[in-house]
Amino acid sequence: MDPDAVAKAFVEHYYSTFDANRAGLANLYQEGSMLTFEGQKIQGCPSIVAKLTSLPFQQCQHSINTVDCQPSGPAGGMLVFVSGHLQLVGEQHALKFSQMFHLMPTPQGSFYVLNDIFRLNYA
Repeated sequence: MDPDAVAKAFVEHYYSTFDANRAGLANLYQEGSMLTFEGQKIQGCPSIVAKLTSLPFQQCQHSINTVDCQPSGPAGGMLVFVSGHLQLVGEQHALKFSQMFHLMPTPQGSFYVLNDIFRLNYA
């Protein structure tokens, strides 16, 4: 398993799903997952999906600048750090963001998001 290839594939899947159908992200989280969104901690898949689907915009487009990853622990986890821009429909300027994912392997051979931290980067 090439960690860089896994991270790149995960990032492409996550943001294309986020931009098209945020509710479709539910299969990436589990009950023990935690999202910190702009400092607000949210635990568990249903609560995380409720937060993401209730954001105050319907459409957006992520463009990714960097993806960095590291193996994490003996269980086969992976840290993925993403930076990029978020363009909201009707807004002239894109917003800069950073996001960190702690991915953990599933028995089926894929990964789920154990931890997710999102921050807008204000200049």
